[in-house]
Amino acid sequence: MPFTIRRAERRDTESLGRLGAMLMHTHYAFDPQRFLAPREGTERGYASFLDDMLDSPGAAIFVAEEDGEIAGYVFAALEPLSWKELRGPAGYIHDVAVREGSRRHGIAAQLMQVAIDWVREQGAPRVLLGTAAQNTQAQALFHRLGFRDTMIEMTRELS
Repeated sequence: MPFTIRRAERRDTESLGRLGAMLMHTHYAFDPQRFLAPREGTERGYASFLDDMLDSPGAAIFVAEEDGEIAGYVFAALEPLSWKELRGPAGYIHDVAVREGSRRHGIAAQLMQVAIDWVREQGAPRVLLGTAAQNTQAQALFHRLGFRDTMIEMTRELS
């Protein structure tokens, strides 16, 4: 099915909220001790968060539109030097999400490429991302796009 990639607009925030909530549900299912639990209002909250990012000069959200509906999105932002993370300035891909019925058609790969191109245009020397340890399909895509493993997050519950 053909799709187009474009910059997200205010009219997209409701769809973005649904996709962001989908990400939360997915991650919570991977590890409910590590990830935030989705709750009533999650879609609205995520939509509000991404809506705020639309005005940020150091961030970009792109959507994949398929038959007039948002099939997926990517959210990238510029991050300054971080002594805590021992890294220089970078672009960071915070989210990439594609709705269930639109997967395996190249949408995520194209969204990622548009985000990578945006980061490059902003002058960042590298782009980073994080992925859930259990999300092997996403990791395979990221490896195909030239990402390499550099850090492993480890969690220990204290309760």
